[in-house]
Amino acid sequence: MPPAPNPATMAIVLAAGKGTRMESSLPKVLVPVGGRPMLRYVTDALREAGVRQTVVVVGYQADLVREELADEAGVVFAEQTEQLGTGHAVMMCREQLEQHDGPVLVIAGDQCMVQVSSVRKLFDIFDDERPACLLGTVHKEHPTGYGRVLRDDAGGFVGIVEEKDASEAQRAIQEVNVSTYVFDAAELLSTLDHLSSDNAQQEYYLTDCPAILLAAGKRVSAHQVLEPCESMSINNMAELAIVEAELQRMTGGK
Repeated sequence: MPPAPNPATMAIVLAAGKGTRMESSLPKVLVPVGGRPMLRYVTDALREAGVRQTVVVVGYQADLVREELADEAGVVFAEQTEQLGTGHAVMMCREQLEQHDGPVLVIAGDQCMVQVSSVRKLFDIFDDERPACLLGTVHKEHPTGYGRVLRDDAGGFVGIVEEKDASEAQRAIQEVNVSTYVFDAAELLSTLDHLSSDNAQQEYYLTDCPAILLAAGKRVSAHQVLEPCESMSINNMAELAIVEAELQRMTGGK
């Protein structure tokens, strides 16, 4: 039996993207993995972890995503009519954030390898530490393409450097960011006001939030508690096949 929903917890699932490389007319999060839409793995894990309310940010073919989750208790929707980045997607959840006092997990809707145990660990750590932001990170032997987690001499989190901006030494770091965060809802709201789209893509990036909080003197921590499989992304059909094979291995082919 899953635990009763914890009234202190909320999640935001980013599910507005098109997924142009998936060779499908479906929204990316509805592309089947192992016979089920990848979004279902995320919402199932959140429910099993006891998340009280899940806000799903929809955009491309929003009605299809709403229809897929119509039977899900505790799920509400926010619409991102323009895809202007992950930070912009979270901005669409202001109403729900304003009504929430406590931690909010932010995760991508295509993160179908998310583990229930990891979600629980992140909320437990947040409850113990009460930071403004907690990053769930993962050790990856071959971290090519991922943002590296930077720490000071005492092991404290100091930032994320994307691979294209990383030095040779930084590229050797094997602790990576997979965009799985727990924020204090009030701190997240205040940080959204300081996000800028002054970048090459002219988008608002959620990955800027930890740095903004640090600069404001807020506590940001990072814990390497995610499982290696949670770093597996699906951006094309080849990666989908790899994830399906890993899912089969993990479930014994069930």
